[in-house]
This record gives sequence, structure tokens and C-alpha cells, in this order.
Amino acid sequence: MSHPSPSTPLFSAQHLSKRFGANTVVDDLSFEIAPGECLGVIGPNGAGKTTTVRMCLGQTAPDGGSISALGLQMPRDALAIKAQIGVVTQLDTLDPDFNCEENLLVYGRYFGLKDRDIKKRIPALLEFASLTSKAKAKPGELSGGMKRRLSLARALVNDPKLLLLDEPTTGLDPQARHLMWERLQALLQQGKSILLTTHFMDEAERLCSRLLVLDHGKKIAEGKPRDLIAQHLEPDVVEVFGVGALQVRDSPLRALAARVEVSGETVFFYTEQAGALLQSLAAYPQLRTLHRPANLEDLFLKLTGRQIREDA
Repeated sequence: MSHPSPSTPLFSAQHLSKRFGANTVVDDLSFEIAPGECLGVIGPNGAGKTTTVRMCLGQTAPDGGSISALGLQMPRDALAIKAQIGVVTQLDTLDPDFNCEENLLVYGRYFGLKDRDIKKRIPALLEFASLTSKAKAKPGELSGGMKRRLSLARALVNDPKLLLLDEPTTGLDPQARHLMWERLQALLQQGKSILLTTHFMDEAERLCSRLLVLDHGKKIAEGKPRDLIAQHLEPDVVEVFGVGALQVRDSPLRALAARVEVSGETVFFYTEQAGALLQSLAAYPQLRTLHRPANLEDLFLKLTGRQIREDA
């Protein structure tokens, strides 16, 4: 089996396309993942994120383009590629009839691993997932965060080089999300690569060395989070909200910002220098203001729009 050199991408997708009927869901999409890199894929509902992941796993056949991973070709070497990939999906696919240890053991058998080899790995996997004390508990007895960490431990049972994580922290409370992030950071430090889809911009900024922004199946931006923010946005944001906030949108204050946007009841002033704007806003004591640096959420909303997308 050939092994990629460190300079070779661990994973490469070139000119992927996928159509369902007349609808093009993924449109000429290319990206690569380097060894030890976390590539984040962000975009509104219906942008093509999940279809992209399914093509990467060989679960959905592309209508065009090619996928190579670990020196192998998809779909020709799909089984050999899957043997070196770990997957955590949005949906809980744990077996409710087996306890935590048994879930790991049974999953390991799918990869042709011997029971004795899997059993040697189980204590470390449970410790990594902070589930040592829950080894004999069934999934129904676990919290949402525990289930997601067990799914992550299960995805590591074959010691994969690449992890595909489809919205791994959706539905988790803040503490559970932070613990999951800590575990994912540890995996990156071990040299594993991660492809991560997420709706949480703070998650993307925290974990991803590089981001791919998708909309309507096309790549509309790609780069390091901070570089993308600097490239597309003014550095300062002043949010104005409260009773009468929308009236300041068309007031003389507008001239003090490079760009003004409205989302719901909040007016966003994007500016190179917020001092004069903040001074002028002092004349509106009934309004509340928040001054902060531009972030990934601003980038996401600028590139993909502020309208809500229904689940696709």
C-alpha cells in the first residue's frame, strides 16, 4: 500500500459535483486536507455540506470529479480508505443494547480487528472520552455529551489518520461542547487530520486551521479564519439594539460606518474606527451597544446573507 509523503495532501477532492434531479447540490468543489490539519466546512442549510461528507465517505457517488485519500482512490479503494477514516455523524448511531465497552468492541470488529486487540485499546479510549466510570452503562443512561464522546471514542477504535465530523457538537450544552473541543484539540496535537462541518462559528474559529465556505454547492471562500475576516470585513463592529434601534439605521450615524446591516432587531455598524460612532451613540441612552472585533459570524453572514434558510 502506498503512503503519502508529508508534503502530499492526506485527502484531496477535485472538481466534485452532485445533482439530485435538476438541483445541483455540489458544484465543481475542490479542496485538500494536509496531515495534522483541521479543515472546517461552513455554510447555510442546503449549502451542500452533508452531501460533500457523504461523497468523501463513498456513501454517495459524485456525478463528476475525483477523491483520493491516503494515497488511494475512491471509489476503487473505498474499503481500504474507510479502514483509515473515523466518522462521527449528527445522528446517534450507538447500539442501545450494548454498554460503552461493548459498543467499542463490536464496532472494532467491523474493521476486522481481533477482540484481544480491541480490548487492549478500550480502557484508553474510554479514558480519552472521560467515560471510564461509565464503561458498563448503556447509551440510554448517558447524557447527550457523553453519547457524543462515546461516538468519538468509537470513531477512534481503528486508529484512523483522518476524522470526518458532521456537526459533532449540535445539541450539546456549553460545558459538553467545551469538553468535546478539548478532545478534538488533543487529536490534532497527536497529528490526526479532521474534516469538520459545523454551524457554530466559535467552534470553527477555535478548531480549524483553514475554512471552506460553501453556498449553493459552490466554494465562495477559503483560507485561515483570521485571514478571511481581515480580507472581507472591517475590523470593528458596533451592535446597536433596544427600543428604537432600527431608527438609527438611516440616521446621520450611518455616515460614521463603512457598512450597516440589520438582522432582526439589531443594527450592525461595520467600521475601521469605532470611536466617533460610539461617541455619537451616547446621545441615544435608551439604546444598548456592544463594541467588538469582527468575527467569523460576521464573515458568514456577509458571504451567505442574513436570511434564514430552511433545512434542506
